[in-house]
Amino acid sequence: MFNQILCIDDDPITLMLCKKVITKSNFCNEIITSQNGEEALHYFNTIKTLNTKNHPQLIFLDLNMPIMGGWEFLDHFNSAEYSEFNSIKVVILSSTIDPEDLEKANNYPMVIDFLSKPITKTMLEYLRNKLE
Repeated sequence: MFNQILCIDDDPITLMLCKKVITKSNFCNEIITSQNGEEALHYFNTIKTLNTKNHPQLIFLDLNMPIMGGWEFLDHFNSAEYSEFNSIKVVILSSTIDPEDLEKANNYPMVIDFLSKPITKTMLEYLRNKLE
């Protein structure tokens, strides 16, 4: 079980479903949400400012969001500015699986999987087994 997970998605229904499935599956103790990549980066900047070691161990990331999408988030998060968080794993959750996106995801070492929405209990079991 993870202590904390961050779900980044602009759709409130997807976030609600994500929280519900994760909670029912006892997959983590705490679920943090952000509505876009910029909001998520602000969250990580706050963690750095507070100098806390309590941060998510896993991120569920949507790609298509307003303000800052998933790819732009990954570009920033993969930079030296956020290197203290390089142990955090990222799972891309997308409503469409584009082969070019799958290939692009391989350029980011923190991305461990690319899954189709919506998140399910079966997906969480798969990830639990993969990450043990």
